Amino acid sequence: MRTFVKRVLAVVAVLLVPAAGATVSALSAFDALHAPGPERAVPAAAPLRHDPAKPTAVVVVGDRGAVVSDVLAPYEIFAATGKFNVYTAASQRRPVPLTGGLDLVPDLTFTELAARTPVADLVVVPALPDVGEPSTAPVTDWLRTQAAGGAHLLSVCNGSGVLASAGLLDGRSATAHWLRIGEFEGVYPAVNWVRGQRFVDDGGIVSTAGILSGIDGTLHVIKRLAGPEAAAAAASAVGWRHADPPVTPEAGMPDPVAIINAGFTWNPPEIGVVLTDGTGEIELASVFDVHGGQSLSARTLAVTADGGPMRSRHGLTFLPRADLATAAPRLDRLLVPGSRAVAPVPGGPSPEYPHQQPGFAFDATVRDLAGTTDVATARWTAKVLELPTGGLVLDGPAWPWTLTLLPVLLVALGVAAVWGFRRWRTAHRGR
Repeated sequence: MRTFVKRVLAVVAVLLVPAAGATVSALSAFDALHAPGPERAVPAAAPLRHDPAKPTAVVVVGDRGAVVSDVLAPYEIFAATGKFNVYTAASQRRPVPLTGGLDLVPDLTFTELAARTPVADLVVVPALPDVGEPSTAPVTDWLRTQAAGGAHLLSVCNGSGVLASAGLLDGRSATAHWLRIGEFEGVYPAVNWVRGQRFVDDGGIVSTAGILSGIDGTLHVIKRLAGPEAAAAAASAVGWRHADPPVTPEAGMPDPVAIINAGFTWNPPEIGVVLTDGTGEIELASVFDVHGGQSLSARTLAVTADGGPMRSRHGLTFLPRADLATAAPRLDRLLVPGSRAVAPVPGGPSPEYPHQQPGFAFDATVRDLAGTTDVATARWTAKVLELPTGGLVLDGPAWPWTLTLLPVLLVALGVAAVWGFRRWRTAHRGR
């Protein structure tokens, strides 16, 4: 028994440093996804046109933010049709962090939205970082009111957890991201959770699986509310080429490369992302979610040339976290979503333009991730995003070998330390 205990203690000693380091690194990486930005002045609201003849689609965001692609992809697709009034709304009009550090100023508060339309025709619910917590009460209370008034609901990714926490999915069928659907089955047993589908249509509520499955659910809802021609035109406008994408994974665990990236990227590279007026919302989401979000291999920093706010292609307002000249010297890369040119900054990295070629924005950024990081990380990122990779060529290093050496070296050092301690103890006993 004593021999067994000694061996267990030796294994614990060997793994202690890499395990502790990996835990701290992973927690830091996940905390960074939703970290709020600095205090800044909120710009005046831009004039918003409301056409009473059009249905209204509202993308709701929580006070602690939301997943960037869950918000921006449906927003741009609805806006691209030209057939909806499209707004972002929250309980307060102040900057909210989207994953990767992109700070959105919502168009309207819930009160301001009610002055235009008491009940929206459609509400899009993204994944929130505080799902199931009391801090989501302003959102869940508002969602109950909207549902009671007859609004259609579209949850994206783990936005279905928000609906379930509000009691709006009890007795209904729904889906969620494959990484969390098992958790939701235990927390919300009154819901019939469906695995292996990109979206589930349960009448007035459509729920989608992981992140970019939200595009399929959005197009499905547009087809219902505005017709198949409008849905086809919107898909073409954003470059979505997957008319019949493969089903989502039913469940699973993180790939080994995700564990390596989350646990041992102790000094992540910092990528500046230049916000320029008129950039597409999906182009923005593709950089912040791929590089600064799901890959877990880098951090992204939103910058503008003058440190001032930026307006996207369809009118959303974003605030940077730094101005380009100040941030440039510490940046490892500088990415410019969209096609507008940015002047190089002395002492900083040269601007790179991932969206120079036409096509779906996420295809370009995942290819960029493969070429600048590694293919395994790019494939994991596509898997988490539920981005179909058929026909997508990924070139680059096969695996993050340099990063993988860190835990190997730490384990080797642990083995050497245990071996040295045992030798010392044996010699001490002999004396």
